Amino acid sequence: MHMIIGYERVRVLFLLFLIPLPTVLGWGKEGHYATCKIAQEYLSEDALFAVKQLLPDSAQGDLAAVCSWADEVGHTHRYHWSSALHYVDTPDFKCNYEYCRDCHDSYRHKHRCVSGAIYNYTMQLKSADAGISSEFNYNLTEALMFLSHFVGDIHQPLHVGFTGDLGGNTITVHWYRRKANLHYVWDDLIIQSALKTFYDSDLSIMIQAIQRNITDNWLNDVSTWEHCAHNYTACPNRYASESISLACKFAYRNATPGSTLKDEYFLSRLPVVEKRLAQGGVRLAAILNRIFTSSKTRIAQA
Repeated sequence: MHMIIGYERVRVLFLLFLIPLPTVLGWGKEGHYATCKIAQEYLSEDALFAVKQLLPDSAQGDLAAVCSWADEVGHTHRYHWSSALHYVDTPDFKCNYEYCRDCHDSYRHKHRCVSGAIYNYTMQLKSADAGISSEFNYNLTEALMFLSHFVGDIHQPLHVGFTGDLGGNTITVHWYRRKANLHYVWDDLIIQSALKTFYDSDLSIMIQAIQRNITDNWLNDVSTWEHCAHNYTACPNRYASESISLACKFAYRNATPGSTLKDEYFLSRLPVVEKRLAQGGVRLAAILNRIFTSSKTRIAQA
């Protein structure tokens, strides 16, 4: 059984996020940009208004423009504490995820993982939208940017990988002729190869293709993707369970240390990557839509 922790419990846990750990990145910039571009198409009027109110001026109203912010600031001293929040490691070869067992950092501090972070930043935004007073002075702009990024991260299968290889980071392979670790293959190289091979090196064309798949091939699945049991605003435990299952079936399979990954691996894994980008975008929008149900006055006054 996965433990679902309530927002009222997460409220008192955010201080645990102040402990520094080594930086681990998520999808590359292209993946995060795609996730947030897709999400923007599914935002309700209220959610879109709230998001635009919270975005920094530099974003010019575009959520996708700041979806890699959490990776960029993770390299700085001020935000180094956030590095553990991009992923959750699971026991080697078990191919399953449990919040109680797995959501902790390398110092065993509980709730410091990507699913815990999604709960936390969802709670922060939700409490502000509901007008609930808090002893904590939440930075809602940062909460939005962290949440948008971490929803993308949790959909990258190797962000819910094995503890022993740090989610594929210690598995060295060759991507065609290029030496790389397996985690980087899934963060960046599959998407970059797809852009060059199928999308004329144009990310907007790739995003449009994924959007067409959502409306044409996956339309009947969208409501299932969006749904969270028990009326939860976000359900990252479900997303994490999907990711470790996909990691075992696709990411780790036939990718042993020293192996060379070519067309067979690339062409069979690309549909998995594109579907996870689609699911991440649709689900991020669903979470924000549930948070910002009638926010035009509350967020504007926050």
